[in-house]
Amino acid sequence: MPDINFTYRPPPVMCNGFDPRAFRWAQTMRLAVEEINQSAELLPNYTLGYKIFDSCAYPLTGQRAALSVLNGLSEDNSPMCSGASPLLAVIGESGSAQSIVVSRILQPFRIPMVSYFSSCACLTDRRNYPTFFRVIPNDDYQVKAIAQLLVRFNLTWVGLVRGDHEYGRFAVQGLLRELQGTEVCVAYQEMIPLLYNRQRALEIMQVMRSSSAKVVVVFSAEGEMTPFLRDYMTQNITGIQWVASEAWVTASVFTGSEYYPYLGGTIGFGIRKGHISSLSDYLQTVNPQRYSNNILLPPCSGEESLLEQHSAYMNTSSPRVAYNVYKAVYAIAHSLHNLLLCQPGSGPFQNNSCAQSKNIHPWQLQHYLQEVAFNIAGEEVNFDLKGDSIPYYDILNWQRGTGGSIEFVNVGLFDGTKPAGKELVIQEDKMMWVPVSVCSNSCLPGSRKAVRRGEPVCCFDCVPCDSGKISNQTNSIECTFCPEDFWSNNDRTACIPKKVEFLTYDSLGIALTVISVVGACLTIAVFVVFFHYINTAIVRVNNSELSFFILFALTLCFLCSLVFIGEPTYWSCMLRHTAFSITFSFCISCILGKTLVVLAAFTATRPGNNIMKWLGPKQQRAIIFSCTLIQVVICATWLIDAPPFPSRNTHYEISKIILECSVGSSLAFWCVLGYIGLQACLCFVLAFLARKLPGNFNEAKVITFSMLIFCAVWLAFIPAYISSPGNYADAVESFAILASSFGLLFCLFAPKCYIILLKPEKNTKQHLMGK
Repeated sequence: MPDINFTYRPPPVMCNGFDPRAFRWAQTMRLAVEEINQSAELLPNYTLGYKIFDSCAYPLTGQRAALSVLNGLSEDNSPMCSGASPLLAVIGESGSAQSIVVSRILQPFRIPMVSYFSSCACLTDRRNYPTFFRVIPNDDYQVKAIAQLLVRFNLTWVGLVRGDHEYGRFAVQGLLRELQGTEVCVAYQEMIPLLYNRQRALEIMQVMRSSSAKVVVVFSAEGEMTPFLRDYMTQNITGIQWVASEAWVTASVFTGSEYYPYLGGTIGFGIRKGHISSLSDYLQTVNPQRYSNNILLPPCSGEESLLEQHSAYMNTSSPRVAYNVYKAVYAIAHSLHNLLLCQPGSGPFQNNSCAQSKNIHPWQLQHYLQEVAFNIAGEEVNFDLKGDSIPYYDILNWQRGTGGSIEFVNVGLFDGTKPAGKELVIQEDKMMWVPVSVCSNSCLPGSRKAVRRGEPVCCFDCVPCDSGKISNQTNSIECTFCPEDFWSNNDRTACIPKKVEFLTYDSLGIALTVISVVGACLTIAVFVVFFHYINTAIVRVNNSELSFFILFALTLCFLCSLVFIGEPTYWSCMLRHTAFSITFSFCISCILGKTLVVLAAFTATRPGNNIMKWLGPKQQRAIIFSCTLIQVVICATWLIDAPPFPSRNTHYEISKIILECSVGSSLAFWCVLGYIGLQACLCFVLAFLARKLPGNFNEAKVITFSMLIFCAVWLAFIPAYISSPGNYADAVESFAILASSFGLLFCLFAPKCYIILLKPEKNTKQHLMGK
């Protein structure tokens, strides 16, 4: 821009370079106007006129052009306004920043403006831009399409580069809004200066080189991207996947083979292409001789080959922006045609009036432009209430063509008229690109994402799920608890049923079973020995009836330990503790009766002592029955009030379910144990008092020692039982039963069996009564 200090006439603007693509758009407008002027159906008997101004793709230059349109190029040919404006509509601008400036200038004059390449979402604001229309989709749809593309291919770590203008600013804002709630994060945001600065561009490229984001989304115009990409190639940066906006994704200036190593695989959303049959031939007719007053034409002889030297100008294989220019001209022409067809008395204006054909006001044309609807090349063209057109994009992929140049391959489409989530259609097998760009690799099933403090949510660590929790999806945010009866597998990817444990017939269960059966068999063997030698002195002296009762009780004690093996059931739980308590109470009652008989026998030897008549066989049976009955009553009360029941213990070891028998009433459980302990203590005290009574075989000593072992076993059982879970508690109780049973069996009957079987000479009345 020249220096403007208002002290002298400003010099003309000097544009930086020549854009053959934009020149092609201008020629497309001329072609459309000439076609309409030659048409017998559209605007017959009327001729469209036009003026073309160059804004140099710069807002301030666009402002000068707009004022020139309104005022005239100089003061000499700028008469005072009288009647309607000679300017009915403006086609342009090619950039959103320029369109914002020009539209605001035209707004007070209510002159409609139809843009072919300004896609900024900000221009939908009818309050600020009431006369603005466009034949290119609103950027809201483009950013939605780009967001869906990033999410679909799991490109969660991207960089954003934009131009220094409203188009880039609003597009980036829209994309960030669309990415909210998704797993896509922005690694960095950079801005290319509107007036290109190489030093600033190199700083942006350094950010791109050092970042782990390998996908870069660019909202920029072709003008600023051209020098940027030239410098980009000199830095030899590769491995970047470009996602291009519609502003440069179809720029033929980048189709040269030198661009492919750096831009190959670029994907973007291009404007819908159309077909202009006569455009290619028309562009070749442009020369200084035919358009002598066209200052845009560079000097030439007219014999040069345009196909070879100016491919960007002659590229008409798939017109997109040029097709938008074509539609814009026809939109104005059809609106003007409809205006001229108005019948007096049925018009849309005040009092049903029509516009005057020789004095048309721009605001009248705007009314018809808002309502226009026509078909061109099979496509319906119209505008919504915000001046926008139908949102439709082609998805383009830059692939290597013939000779190494870049070709724009159509790999899908985005149709904004379809339901949400179904707008994007991509043929992935036709694509060529590098679709990997993540800050952190995906967390596999069995782990969860843990966001790093101070970093975006896309940067995270993968933390294995805790025991009892699982994640069966990739990138799970949290691990979920397994149901109560389930536990996580080793990989933490699935819930499996918890292992159910109880004292079963495994190695421990089998060992206890064998010991129990062996103990019962030994007891029966002793019973057989005593029955066989029932008439011998040692059997008769030790009260054979009580001995058989004790052996019978011990057999039951050995066998009741088997009830503790196997899966707990309602009946087995009740049987376990009651059978154990009653059989042991019966056994200790028999020993208590035997102890009393021993004491009474020696006390009866004193003159005048008749105590033995109170401890005869009937009285002994009564003592045994009475003592056992007390335990039976306690057990019956227990079973009626709060019986034991099977329970599932999931608290002691949370990865397992321990099947155990709950005692139901702890008070009753400790009562039965306490009663057995009371009986054992009473036996111990009485036997201890009789330990020094005379005789070669003192039964009191044997009972004293047996009760010592019995009490020691059960005193050790209490802490072991309390601290053992489930199947181990059952094993401890079963072991205590077997140990105490073996202690009673060996202490009470081993010495007698030894004499009976191995020392028969001592099994005489004389030997036993020796002292």
